[in-house]
Amino acid sequence: MIIRFFRVEIYPEYREEFETKFRSLSVGALETQEGCESIEIGFPVESNPNEYSMISKWQSKDKLIEFLGEDWHKAFIPDGMEHYAKQYSVHHYDI
Repeated sequence: MIIRFFRVEIYPEYREEFETKFRSLSVGALETQEGCESIEIGFPVESNPNEYSMISKWQSKDKLIEFLGEDWHKAFIPDGMEHYAKQYSVHHYDI
């Protein structure tokens, strides 16, 4: 199993629009993928008011490669979401 941690810092003026699309486009893209076991969304708190996270659990690295291709280790940004992100990162862990 692989845990995928995605973190994004957004431009604050896009918060409302970003949250709506993050839930529908980003989560929607993952939840229909074979091999994606679960998805958790992290919303901002006072200490990081513009940061969101998505933690997904995958059956295997091979399932991530089937979904994302050879660049599976890079952040997946659905079309139309790129302009909200000030910066982002993705990390993977074997469990």
